[in-house]
Amino acid sequence: MGSDEFLFLLAGLKWTVALSAVGFIGGGIAGLAVALARTSEYPLLERVTASYIALFQGTPLLMQLFVVYYGLALIGLKLDAWVAVSIGFTLHASAYLGEIWRGSIEAVPKGQTEAAKALSLNYVSRMKDVILPQAIRISLPATIGFLVQLIKGTSLAAIVGFTELTRAGNIISNQIFAPLLVFGIVGVLYFIMCWPLSLYGARLERQFAAASR
Repeated sequence: MGSDEFLFLLAGLKWTVALSAVGFIGGGIAGLAVALARTSEYPLLERVTASYIALFQGTPLLMQLFVVYYGLALIGLKLDAWVAVSIGFTLHASAYLGEIWRGSIEAVPKGQTEAAKALSLNYVSRMKDVILPQAIRISLPATIGFLVQLIKGTSLAAIVGFTELTRAGNIISNQIFAPLLVFGIVGVLYFIMCWPLSLYGARLERQFAAASR
């Protein structure tokens, strides 16, 4: 494999990183709203967001990407592949992060909320100054673990014609007829992205476990 093919792989890697970042950041913003709605005291909001989470956790990511890219085109909304997969991964991430953060918010001792109420803090102040800082700390290992899964999940974007790292590898493999070499390099690039995050998440989990003893 020559330098041109390797540069093409790196271009695919760039789009993998970009898609992961867009999905994670966009999903994080929406996921926070989902988590707050799930832990609100409004039954309708709780039911709606619980159904939203169940929908995305109960269906394959591949199907979700198909629906966004091909389903919207059927009703006249033709999206570019980049826009479609960005929307798909953002929705997917928002459901999973929303559930992770919902669990973290509920894991904060109830006494913290009661103390904040005793100090006459309103809902925004309670969440911003008391609950969320603790919930974020609790959620970090699971959040990082989900980010690793999201990075690997970007390979499914190839199904709608988006050229990320896996599809770039497939294109080069078809050109030079060396699938073991090409996908070995692709695997190494995924490993370089994911392994440090996995180590960091595991270290945080050990630290939090030790601190809670």
